[in-house]
Amino acid sequence: MSADPSPASLEVRKRNFRYVQIDAIGVSIANIAAPFLPVFLTRMGASNFQVGLLSSMPGATGLILALVVGRFLQTRRRIVPWYSLARLLVISCFAITGIQILLIPDRSIVTSTLFIWGLATLPQTALAVAFSVVMNAVAGPEGRFALLSRRWAIFGLTTVVGTFCITRVIDLIAFPLNYAIMFIGLSLGGLLSFYFSNRIQLPDQPPAPLSESRSIGETLRNYGRMLRRAPAFRSFVSKRFVYLSAISLGAPLFPLYFVREIGATDENIGTINMIISLVMLFGYFLWTRISRHSGSRMVMLATTFGVMLYPALVAFTHQVSWIILFAGMSGLFQAGLDLVFFDELMKTVPAEYSATFVSLAQSLQYLSAVLAPLIGTWLADSIGLSGGLLVSAGLRLLGFLLFLRADKVKVVQGVE
Repeated sequence: MSADPSPASLEVRKRNFRYVQIDAIGVSIANIAAPFLPVFLTRMGASNFQVGLLSSMPGATGLILALVVGRFLQTRRRIVPWYSLARLLVISCFAITGIQILLIPDRSIVTSTLFIWGLATLPQTALAVAFSVVMNAVAGPEGRFALLSRRWAIFGLTTVVGTFCITRVIDLIAFPLNYAIMFIGLSLGGLLSFYFSNRIQLPDQPPAPLSESRSIGETLRNYGRMLRRAPAFRSFVSKRFVYLSAISLGAPLFPLYFVREIGATDENIGTINMIISLVMLFGYFLWTRISRHSGSRMVMLATTFGVMLYPALVAFTHQVSWIILFAGMSGLFQAGLDLVFFDELMKTVPAEYSATFVSLAQSLQYLSAVLAPLIGTWLADSIGLSGGLLVSAGLRLLGFLLFLRADKVKVVQGVE
């Protein structure tokens, strides 16, 4: 980055910043529907396993393809078009889900919905890698907290307003027509996202040299050599793996608990999601300020401890009002966790190999996303939904303790 950027360069950065925020509006419009997907499957009679499968499928595909996608993107001079296209394809699956509700028999909807979102995992894998690379390039080393706090605050505000409107209307229309209309209507946000994200301008990046591999074994050895030169990366992603596994384990249990244990309505569930998003708006700016004054380590410890409390508290209550309160508390800490996990990851990623190292980090995340939701639903069948939530809380506590132990390794800025 130039020490004295030209006016033209500054104007491009401002435009990129603005396009990232408008892209967030389009994405958040579509993603208002995301929390309702497992609820929809549950109301259609899906089993615990099928609901867990919805959460684990992206991980299964990502685990298989993340390294391949990372290697492909590492050789692209322009990554923005791939980011925009992948986002559009994922969001289009909401529209397809809504359309199939109108066209096929009820008895087939659970299976067809899982099939649609199984296909969505292909662009989701590319999106997961491309997002980190594009956002890091737009923000620069010092701007990650600022860029993403504003992006996710806009995301949250749009989600709050949209969820408020949706939850006031959804119960007025017969099921499942209400869900079909919601999925189709909200998917239009994908067009807004595609138009503006595709206008982000980043300098062409000369592809970093990658060792030629003649076999899978040789490929793995090459990755091993790269990882040995990045101890800070290894340390962080291993701890993050534990914590994200705990979160993934609890992810399918919350909608099951809300519907089956406390009998929450669609409006109740929408309110819970809306409160989380609303509190996260405040949280993004709060944790950005805290990071400036106290450093990212303080944010890391506070948020990993705070997010640990949510499943533990929910497991001991059957009152929606208390769960809404706990959800708000969770949203406050989750905001900081999102920011600090991204910032700390990109600190440990060598700039010239960003796509490769991000794909390695995503592979570990996908491993937890494959196994943890299925383990969570198995625990729900074995020890009950409350028991499964407590296991999730216990694993989060373990993750907090791992982060509490200070690293002695230094951040590596490059790989020789």
